[in-house]
Amino acid sequence: MRLWSIHPKYLDTTGLVALWREGLLAQKVLQGKTKGYKNHPQLERFKNSSKPKKAIAQYLMFVYEESCKRGYCFDKSKIKSIPSKKIALPLKRGQLKFELNHLIEKMRKRNPANFKKVRNTKRILPNPIFRVVNGAVEHWERVSVN
Repeated sequence: MRLWSIHPKYLDTTGLVALWREGLLAQKVLQGKTKGYKNHPQLERFKNSSKPKKAIAQYLMFVYEESCKRGYCFDKSKIKSIPSKKIALPLKRGQLKFELNHLIEKMRKRNPANFKKVRNTKRILPNPIFRVVNGAVEHWERVSVN
């Protein structure tokens, strides 16, 4: 499961569709409707929110909005508990950079056109649910050392 912290606009179609599906799975986990994935590390930031179900719903809304901008709106009715007020979850700057680099490597192999678009990104925008704070890569991230 990859719940990208970067703005969904950076994802290619394959990545955006996968994010939507994984976000819906995360929503089910947070609703207690699955047996698996309950302890998935990427859910930690949503679980740490005062309103986890509303936080994942807002996250999904931003993914939904990106799909509509591209002309293939996902099914909004699948998003439950949409908050009326904006939720802001903290996101460490190091995590944001890590994820952009991770995406660039994925795009290098999967989508050379998107690779060219994202590889020179200087100012990385997060998914709008996040507010960027100082800090390194999250402890739950699998970081390979070369």
